[in-house]
Amino acid sequence: MSYDVLITIAIVVIVIILGSIKQINQYERGIKFTLGKFSKIMEPGWRLVFPIFQSYKKVDIRTKAVDVPEQEAITKDNVSVRINAVIYYKVFDASKSVLEVENFFYAVSQLAQTTMRNVVGSVSLDELLSERDKLSEEICKVIDKATDPWGIKVENVELKDVSLPEEMKRVIAKVAEAEREKQAVITKSIGEVEASKNLAKAAETMAKSDGALHLRTLSTINDISSDQSNTIVFALPIEVLRALEKKSK
Repeated sequence: MSYDVLITIAIVVIVIILGSIKQINQYERGIKFTLGKFSKIMEPGWRLVFPIFQSYKKVDIRTKAVDVPEQEAITKDNVSVRINAVIYYKVFDASKSVLEVENFFYAVSQLAQTTMRNVVGSVSLDELLSERDKLSEEICKVIDKATDPWGIKVENVELKDVSLPEEMKRVIAKVAEAEREKQAVITKSIGEVEASKNLAKAAETMAKSDGALHLRTLSTINDISSDQSNTIVFALPIEVLRALEKKSK
């Protein structure tokens, strides 16, 4: 074999080797296929993937934050609402995410939408508005269980917005206003009861003390005498009248 042929073969081999070197980043894993069959998971670094016989697919294993499109759902008490959410998940088994599901990104999004509608349909509107964190945890558990065979771990689900029809917003506003008025009436009635008790106690105290009512009357006159526009009609206390009566006798 001539020297030139050896040089040509060496150059071809070097080109093939250089073309076979694939870089897997730290946040990725490589799924290698040999003759169409899964052979191994490639760790980060430079790896050899020989053309024709082998192929590979990169999988990003970082946590992903995905917005779930706004969905229309009907609550248990037949109220139509629109909800959207954000889901956080990551790949824990790169081989399953490629071998067990065609497109895990799309599959997780579709599963999240279906699960959100089902969970919202199992609760009332009041529960949806007041227990959002609890519902988020329930949605997260359902999705996480369903995605385990795909090698995906769902870390968290957050319900972002719950939009109500305008008619329902007005109804809720009226209910809230009625509740505030109810509380105001209750508070006022409680105050009136306390005031009446204090007045009764004050009247009882003054009745037991001679001249107490007279002193209270003088104090009241002194308070209102600063305003010159007031006309004061003064009634003599019964004690004074009785004293005058005794003196005339």
